[in-house]
Amino acid sequence: MKSLRIFLCICLHGTGSAWAAPSAEEILVASDAIRNPGRAFSVTVTLTEFQGGKQADSSTLTSYSLSQQQGGQFSSLIRFVLPARDAGKLMLKSGNDMWFYDPSSKASVRLSPQQRLLGQASNGDVATVNLAKDYKATLAGEEEVQDGEKHMRKAYKLALTAATPDVTYASIEMWVDKENNRPIKGRFYAESSRLLKTVYYRRFQPQLGAERPTESVIIDGLDPQSVTLMRFSDYKARNIPESWMQRDFLPRF
Repeated sequence: MKSLRIFLCICLHGTGSAWAAPSAEEILVASDAIRNPGRAFSVTVTLTEFQGGKQADSSTLTSYSLSQQQGGQFSSLIRFVLPARDAGKLMLKSGNDMWFYDPSSKASVRLSPQQRLLGQASNGDVATVNLAKDYKATLAGEEEVQDGEKHMRKAYKLALTAATPDVTYASIEMWVDKENNRPIKGRFYAESSRLLKTVYYRRFQPQLGAERPTESVIIDGLDPQSVTLMRFSDYKARNIPESWMQRDFLPRF
């Protein structure tokens, strides 16, 4: 009987270890890998702003993203394509520094990632970001939530707090699908704890080796009639030189 009790204890301990829930950090890293390819790539980003259900504005960008050798965060060079008045303008995000370059004035000026680009989409939203590199994650619980396709999903709820003061958002609540680590939705907050926006990730399609969200629906934190749709298309793996991610290179791009 004593041997049996010891055997049962060992089995129970082993089973508990095998089925232990992943840590908040592991969940966030897995979700980042769903949103972002693990290699240098380009993608077309189309922003469409809606007010009260009617289209108000739109913009098309091409984003070139390269994983930094140190730290694993991305650097992104973003080229404006449409409307024609903005064609050729550039934004560069290197680390948490962001720059805007206008070829007509040949001047580059520093930007805030929090500044709005179009509708509810900020400058920082169009740059490729691994949240696990900029935020500390804790597991806030498990919930059943509605996803961007109006289906109910069992999800981990993560509470993210900024690791540095110069990131786009002070804190984030993120829901990640328990079954496949897909991001379901996020709530993004200012330093004052005011809700800035709610984002739903949807239309998952195979892109560069994984099922990735090809649309993000961004809803204003104060006015739910103010909505911006971000569409991601034409993913391509690329060899992107490090020189592209330098401010001094912007006039030569």
